[in-house]
Amino acid sequence: MKHKIAVFASGHGTNFVAINEAVQMGKIPATIELLVCDQPGAAVIERAKEAGVSTLVVSRKDYASKAAFEQAIADACREHEVAYIFLAGYMRILGKVMLTAYPHRIINIHPSLLPSFTGLDAIGQAFEKGVKITGITIHYVDEGMDTGPIIAQAAVPVKDDDTIETLETRIHETEHKLYPETIAKLLSE
Repeated sequence: MKHKIAVFASGHGTNFVAINEAVQMGKIPATIELLVCDQPGAAVIERAKEAGVSTLVVSRKDYASKAAFEQAIADACREHEVAYIFLAGYMRILGKVMLTAYPHRIINIHPSLLPSFTGLDAIGQAFEKGVKITGITIHYVDEGMDTGPIIAQAAVPVKDDDTIETLETRIHETEHKLYPETIAKLLSE
């Protein structure tokens, strides 16, 4: 059975591309029905259009409240019959409206070994602290910031000669492998 999914992203869209490639190759039993982006002009919008995926570009400032903003997104997801939502560099904390509409069906990827280095610039935080191992975490989304139950993690060693850029590259390579594998496993259960 193929699940209908949505991907939420705010930036370049490299995780969107990795997920879409896995879907196209039949590795993920799903179709991407919708890309939701909160940043007009983000590169992920063009990537989704090139992939033939419907896009919803929404700006929080166009809505009177966070609840109204999220209701518009939840309505679009329902219209596309979305069963699961995968956050892939979506830089907004989801609130009650989305969490109620999709309980235990919103998954996020975060570039650290949670619970360490939550929030923005997790890679920079880890690099500045001088940790020897960092990584990625895939987790369910709850009301907190990067606090939901952990689904999968992968460690990425920090090399002595790493720069922030080389570390970021290896973390992204790990994300692009583990996220599609984890999505496939979740949707196959």
